[in-house]
Amino acid sequence: MSRPKTIERLLHIREIEEEQKRLQLDAALANLESLERTRDAAAEMGRQGRTLVGESVISGVIADRQAGLMETEIARRCARLLALRIASAQKEVIERRRDFIDKRIERRQAETLMEQDETREKLESGRRSQRSVDDWYGARTHRRGGDDQGQG
Repeated sequence: MSRPKTIERLLHIREIEEEQKRLQLDAALANLESLERTRDAAAEMGRQGRTLVGESVISGVIADRQAGLMETEIARRCARLLALRIASAQKEVIERRRDFIDKRIERRQAETLMEQDETREKLESGRRSQRSVDDWYGARTHRRGGDDQGQG
């Protein structure tokens, strides 16, 4: 009886570990998505800066031109920094996904062990039941055979 409890505990531990790995993967994915949204916002800022520069050429307002150039430059710097962070976040997502899949495999292996143990237990139970029926039938037949000999 201690064996199934051990396998049940192992399965429970594997389920918890898998859930932790899934949460870590979700966090890494959320971080990556956040960085990508920030990159998109920086790209939009760059577009707005270029638009402002173009409009200032027509209107002749130097302050708008300078503001547009600053927005464009800031957006370019942000994009460079974000590209490095995004690459790092992508590597982390790949690593977390691999860890999650490894834990899922381990959990499934524990489930398989438990299923095999349950199947083995059912077979043993069936064999014990059959043996009990066989013993009962054998004893009954033996008693009848003994009764027949005593009367004859």
